[in-house]
This record gives sequence, structure tokens and C-alpha cells, in this order.
Amino acid sequence: MKSVGICTLGCKVNTYESEYVINELQKAGYEIKEFDDLCDIYIINTCTVTNNSDSKSRKMIRQAINRNPNACVVAMGCFIATNKDYHEDGLDIVLANKDKSKIVELIEEYLENKKQIIDLYDKRLDEFEDMYINEFPGRTRAFVKIQDGCDNFCSYCIIPFARGKCRSKSEDKVLKEITDLVNNDYKEVVLTGIHTGSYGVDLDTSFADLLNKLVKINGLERLRISSIECTELNDEVLNILKESKVIVNHLHIPIQAGSDEILKSMNRKYNLDYFKNKIKEIRSIRPNISISTDVIVGFPGETKELFNKTIETCKEIEFSKLHVFPFSERKGTKASFMDNKIDNKEKKDRAKELIKVSKELEIKYMDKFINKEVEVLVEEHKDGYSIGHTGNFLHVKFKGEYPINEFINVEIEKVEYPYCIAKK
Repeated sequence: MKSVGICTLGCKVNTYESEYVINELQKAGYEIKEFDDLCDIYIINTCTVTNNSDSKSRKMIRQAINRNPNACVVAMGCFIATNKDYHEDGLDIVLANKDKSKIVELIEEYLENKKQIIDLYDKRLDEFEDMYINEFPGRTRAFVKIQDGCDNFCSYCIIPFARGKCRSKSEDKVLKEITDLVNNDYKEVVLTGIHTGSYGVDLDTSFADLLNKLVKINGLERLRISSIECTELNDEVLNILKESKVIVNHLHIPIQAGSDEILKSMNRKYNLDYFKNKIKEIRSIRPNISISTDVIVGFPGETKELFNKTIETCKEIEFSKLHVFPFSERKGTKASFMDNKIDNKEKKDRAKELIKVSKELEIKYMDKFINKEVEVLVEEHKDGYSIGHTGNFLHVKFKGEYPINEFINVEIEKVEYPYCIAKK
């Protein structure tokens, strides 16, 4: 039995695709080991969203080659898609974002012929590559990839070039996959995609139509949307949010910048007034909803005044958490040609400052639930505590080892960041 170690970098879509690869390899009789182990085969599912992602992708590929020079080493994903001339001695199978579902076939072809396989493509991908998973060993939260690709072309983002056009999994297949997961006792399912809210643009349906069917699946207790643009939270989606308790009390809505000037330079599809009004509309439906966001700092042309405006905006909106990213120049994007770039030290300083703001906002949101009863899906045991998340993504720990993958009602007593401490 040959052994395989897999390294997954980047987003939840990559997580889903790696889980699919693991399932397929296990079905074919391969042993899955830790990536740091001595393995016969290594797979690196790469990321390219930032320069750091590129560096880590290269580092993990080299680590695999050096750990076992006789191993079959596979590199696939977004870094490969945007660096098609990348070469590393000892790299045996090179895939972009097409044909990941054929990984077993490709590995067995290589093991038989010992000839390097390079599977790239010249045009933007325009077909959805179907994958299906009905279990995630070791996880209480299941992911389902419903969509791939992006057509927004934000000026800083390389992902539309790496992932291709917006394309969707068929509605029937999504419904079947989630139904099967629920039947396998998964209580929470996360919908994921590169541009999740664009689901259905290539089909005769919409994201709202899909949601409306998903919330009616018998036995599904929590449905989480991994990320969605504010422009896609239309009346139909908000009405489902209002009517269905299956959708959790948390939305991740990227804002990326807190000033109209930078939003325009980023080629985002909204201004601040639109974004703020959408948040008010959501909170009129769900007053205590957790709304987290992404923010890029140090974008070209972001003066200190504009950065301070972003801080003010984040505080005014009262996000529950900020995911902060220093601007990373991606070759070939519009932003890479812009003037007035911010130096790296200043970008790092701004990121640190905004991360402090995020912590303040997180604690402020968590404090709202002191002395309140919440429902926790238990995910792990540690040091005599049960630990898990609420629907609104509070990270809660409480004494006692209660069954994993079960909902437990507890009362939050205090906040010890990053946890809410509760009692049964």
C-alpha cells in the first residue's frame, strides 16, 4: 500500500478539493499520512492569493522533494495556474485547477510510466469540475463546493485568472450531496465557492433559489455561507434569512476598504453608503447577527487619512471580526500598475493597528452574550473542557466532556479572549 501526504494551502475551496482527493485516494487503496511523514507520494494543493502564498507554495513543494527524492510529487492549484512556467527538479505531476478529480488516474499513470505529467490549459476555465463528498473524517462541519471561478476582476485580485469563469454545480447535485451529508449525521454544512453568491449565473437558477431548497432539507440544522458579497444579498436572499432559522446567525461580507476612493480604485461593485445600508437591512432582520469581513490595508494610493477612514468605518459598522491583509501586488493585475504604492513597513504597521481594532470589536461582540444561553456544536475536548462554536461563530468552552457533534445549551459567564467561557 503506497502512502500519500497532502498539504493544503489557502481557501475553503482548496480544503474541499483536498478532502475529495483524500477520499478518492482512500477508495483506491492508498494510505493517507501526515505531510511531514516519509511518504511515497506528496500532493501540494497550492494558493496564489498573495506573495506569501506563492512563497509558501514553493517552500512546501521543495520540502516534499527533499524529504523523499524517490517520491512522486504533485503540485496543483492556483499557484501553478498563474505560474505555468514554474519548474522544480523532482516535480512529477503539475496540475492547475483542471482535472484535480482525475488525481488517482494521473498518479497511477505516472507510477507506471515514470514520465512527468504536465496538465495545464491556455484559456479561462468555463466548465464546473464535479466533485462529491459524503463524509469529512475528523470534522463536525462539512463543506460543499457549489461554485467556482469569478468574473469580478477586482483590481488587486489574481484569482479570476487562476480559477476561470463563474460556473456552478447543478442544483440537483448540491441537494443530493448535502442530503447525503445530513444522513451521515453532519449537523452543519458550509456552502463554499470562489464567488459563492454568483451561484447559478451559468444555470437557469440563482443563489436564492438554491438556498430556498437547501433550508428545507430534512435534518439539516445549520447552513453557513462561507462568504458573500453585499451586492448579492438581494431581497430574495434576505427574505430567506428572515424566514429560515437553518441559516446561521453569521455572515462573512468582505468590505476590503473603508473609503469610497479606495473602493473605486479596487474596482469593487459598491460604495460605502450601499454597504452600510445593506448591513442595516440585515440587522433589521437579525439584530444580533455576527458580521465579519475582509480588509486590505496599504492599497496603492491609501493615504494615512484614508487608512484612518477605514478604521472609523470598521468601528462604525461594528463588525464582529476583521480578517486583515496587507496589500500584496499580484503581477498582471491592474493594481500592479498603479502609482503611489505603500512601502512594506507601513503596510505591516497598518495591518497591526487594524488587527488591534479587530480584537476590540470581537470582544465587544462577545460581551453581548454574557449571561445569555447559547447553543454550541461540540467539536473537540481539551484539558477537561468541551469546545465548539455557536451558530454566530462564538468560540465557546465549558467544563466537562460532552459528546462531540452534539448540540449543548450553555450559559456564557465571561469572555477570556479568544473564548467565551460558559457553564452547563
